[in-house]
Amino acid sequence: MRIAVAGATGNIGALTVAALEEAGHEVVRVSRSLGVDLTTGEGLDAALTGVEAVVDATNGPAADRDEAIAFFGTSTRNLLAAEARAGVRHHVLLSIACLHRVEGNAHYAGKREQERLVSEGLVPWTIVPATQFHDFAEMVTGWTEQDGVATVAPLLLRPIAPQDVADVLAEIATGAPQGMYRDVAGPDPQDLVDMARRTHQARGRAVRLVPTWSGLFGTEMAGDVMLPGPDARIAPTTFEEWLAKQH
Repeated sequence: MRIAVAGATGNIGALTVAALEEAGHEVVRVSRSLGVDLTTGEGLDAALTGVEAVVDATNGPAADRDEAIAFFGTSTRNLLAAEARAGVRHHVLLSIACLHRVEGNAHYAGKREQERLVSEGLVPWTIVPATQFHDFAEMVTGWTEQDGVATVAPLLLRPIAPQDVADVLAEIATGAPQGMYRDVAGPDPQDLVDMARRTHQARGRAVRLVPTWSGLFGTEMAGDVMLPGPDARIAPTTFEEWLAKQH
């Protein structure tokens, strides 16, 4: 198949490209750095010529609610309109498990707008809600770290390996549209503070972690709110196995 991956140079996008190519598919990389801009629509029609399916693994601003909604809204409208013109038969969106349980998070508001547009659009679709990735702890402490100290929310998660997410996206993109897919999660629950501590340890970095709910993630995300649904598809790679490969 000829499949386009939006956000092709990002973490999940690049892995999805590799998984599809390994399976013998022709992949079109959609990324601003490659001359295709979802926010303006520039280069989209040419990129989607002859494309049968599109995987949207783009990421956007996380801090400001209006900015997140505007980014995801504009880029998704442009992408779906170009897909409709090109006759694309399947739009696969990577989304976030537990998205509809958390109101206050700006990034989640943008992703909800993205889901709404996809589910109401003309192109047949599958939305894949994944839990947070194994590298999530390192990313969020990177936002707050100053002078060797980082604040981090004590979230209970069931994190998933980026490669496992990419493999699921590649598998789904080559099949028929399924609408809202079940949650995709890793095999074990983890505490975000402990994940951050162990990731820094594996990297040989000394960072003092201060658990707090005063940052981007509030108490509405406490307890089992961030855990996947009971019918979740459980991916194979544990956090420990992923960590062992990080250097």
